[in-house]
Amino acid sequence: MYAAVPLLGYIPVWPAPPSLTWPRRRYPSLLVVWKVSVLSSGYDIEFRSVIKRYGDVTAVDAVDLQVPKGSFIALLGPSGCGKTTCLRMIGGFEQPSSGEVLVGDVPMAGMPPYRRPVNMVFQSYALFPHFNVEANVSYGLEQMRPKFSNAEINRRVGDALEMVHLGAYRKRKIHELSGGQQQRVALARALINKPRVLLLDEPLAALDKKLRTAMQLELQNLHRELGITFLLVTHDQEEALSMSDQVCVMNAGKIIQLASPEEIYARPANLFVAEFVGKTNKFMATVESAGADAFARLANGAALPLGGMQVLKVGSASVSIRPELISMRRGGPVVDSVLSGTITHRIFLGSVTEYVVDVPGIGDVMVSSNARFDTATSDFETGDQVDLQIAPSAPHVFAIQQ
Repeated sequence: MYAAVPLLGYIPVWPAPPSLTWPRRRYPSLLVVWKVSVLSSGYDIEFRSVIKRYGDVTAVDAVDLQVPKGSFIALLGPSGCGKTTCLRMIGGFEQPSSGEVLVGDVPMAGMPPYRRPVNMVFQSYALFPHFNVEANVSYGLEQMRPKFSNAEINRRVGDALEMVHLGAYRKRKIHELSGGQQQRVALARALINKPRVLLLDEPLAALDKKLRTAMQLELQNLHRELGITFLLVTHDQEEALSMSDQVCVMNAGKIIQLASPEEIYARPANLFVAEFVGKTNKFMATVESAGADAFARLANGAALPLGGMQVLKVGSASVSIRPELISMRRGGPVVDSVLSGTITHRIFLGSVTEYVVDVPGIGDVMVSSNARFDTATSDFETGDQVDLQIAPSAPHVFAIQQ
């Protein structure tokens, strides 16, 4: 056990604090070196005003980020938003143009990847095709100095493979494994050295839907068992929302919102987050009244109650409403707060049915209903005339920047 003391280097500390011990009961041979800070900030990863430029392009723009110890954080955003660049700066494959990256309170400036207490699982897995499973997993241990004995390496490889349920596959060639099994080998190889932080660069992108769902559960189980920090980079909203404790939404090199998955979905910070995470309807509107009786006037003249929410100001705005928060009924009296239109598309997705309704003066509105429990909408077909009702608490209003 080692502790990192600022300006004093590393000093031995034993025994390890209970909160940092490896799951020794299940995997006793995976008890390897921890490096923890005596004067700990409580963060395993910290970005301090980090900027990364490639020529005239700013890939990461003054990012400040603090990742608590033992957390599961997802960096979510479109291609080119800077999320993978952040991951590579943590791993040591890129250096910041300015600012500071710390791992376990230790500045990483100039430190090569192999000396950092992190390991990465790549999107392509990066397994050695001419090695079998055992040789792939043991490769990192065999490069460490001082060298481990062959017996110790064998024990640790066995524990790592049992941890990912591949104990019987030690002698298999890589080409003899399925995509999911190759993914598990990459995980075992990354975890055998017991990193402080595990970096996951879109590790499930190459898997089919069913296998991807199974691996999402497996990663959650590993995170709970090991107790180390996981940092996932993905553009898949489902992965980010289902696996992580916190989601960090990025765009154009900046962090837009950092919050729990529930808050990201239910209370997006701006229109970009509302549109990128999940499905939403966007309406152009004019906020005509603020305060307790707030409402917005839609393009077709309908008044949309806003439930007394705090809006930035009276004037032009974008309104975002999730499809599942719109109720659809056939016929009925038309009042000012009800939109009426014609169903143009019906999309059956198993547990959910989605409808596209053409509303005059507004355009297409998506409505989502539970195909099993919402019997009122189960018999709707294309061409039906319907009324749409929106609860006052459903809209999110974002002022349009002038």
